[in-house]
Amino acid sequence: MAKKENSVSVLAFEKKLVPSDGYMFGTHWDNRDRFTPLKLKEKSVRGTISNRLKPAVKNDPAKLNKEVEKPNLQTVDVCALETDQDTLRLHFTLKVLGGIHQPSACNNALFKQSYSQAAKAYAEKEGFHELARRYALNIANGRFLWRNRIGAEDIEVNVKCLNKGQDQEWTFDATQYNLRNMEDKDDKVSGLAACIAKALASDNDFLMLEITCYAKIGKAQDVYPSEELVLDKGKGNKSKVLYSVDDIAALHSQKIGNALRTIDTWYPDFTDQIKSVGPIAVEPYGAVTNLGTAFRTPKEKKDFYTFFDNWARGGDLNAEDEHYVMAVLVRGGVFGESDKD
Repeated sequence: MAKKENSVSVLAFEKKLVPSDGYMFGTHWDNRDRFTPLKLKEKSVRGTISNRLKPAVKNDPAKLNKEVEKPNLQTVDVCALETDQDTLRLHFTLKVLGGIHQPSACNNALFKQSYSQAAKAYAEKEGFHELARRYALNIANGRFLWRNRIGAEDIEVNVKCLNKGQDQEWTFDATQYNLRNMEDKDDKVSGLAACIAKALASDNDFLMLEITCYAKIGKAQDVYPSEELVLDKGKGNKSKVLYSVDDIAALHSQKIGNALRTIDTWYPDFTDQIKSVGPIAVEPYGAVTNLGTAFRTPKEKKDFYTFFDNWARGGDLNAEDEHYVMAVLVRGGVFGESDKD
């Protein structure tokens, strides 16, 4: 097995957008100073059989009746506002880090030098303004609410800069932004984006944001914390386990991060009216796991590794592909390649 020249088998980047978990509280839209932590509750229900049945069962009325008589007993976690509350309060912090031109681990000095030159050239040319505007837009539009955003009558997002000596604050009406449109611009989004861009383009600076969102979803309505992945679901255990921290219902930081980096409108099928799913999260293969689809494939030479391996060694990319590569590096990850043919 021959060893490839200029290969980099150890290559990793720390993530540059670092959200905390999102903590959920219940409040009233007209009295938001008073709020209480939302707690998980356990509910046991008898469900109905609704899955697709085998032809031998569904085509025989007797067998079908016998099948649907079976109890579908479930114990699940649920979370909802109290009866006197109509608004979900979601609170989290977000740290934005600089220093993207330096990998956190790299075992090839020549590659590190060529990559660093490419990253600095991007920072000088683009200033991270396009990426920062899209990240700011996903804060303003409340995408991080996920399912909690659907059916909300009003959504307000308050953003406060926590850096020492800085007192900027922004308030957004999230209902005024379209989740499928990454081209929205206004002065408030531009102001927040400028702070994010400055931190991303820096050598070692950072930006600390506190984000508090209010979503008026209706009295006593369900809210949707993250669902835990339980690998060992023994018989009789809960079929749905929701996430909480210190008895407060919460969203995983990873889920918030996924929403913030849902900025990729540069994949090939984005403009296809049939195949497009709107902006997707920035991923090396454009993976959308709930659809089981990779929107960026090596076969089409539109994946991260195809672009990055060329660009980091001095090759050229068009502006959109370069934005995508830098967005993946902001996401962070381990990107080493095999040093064998």
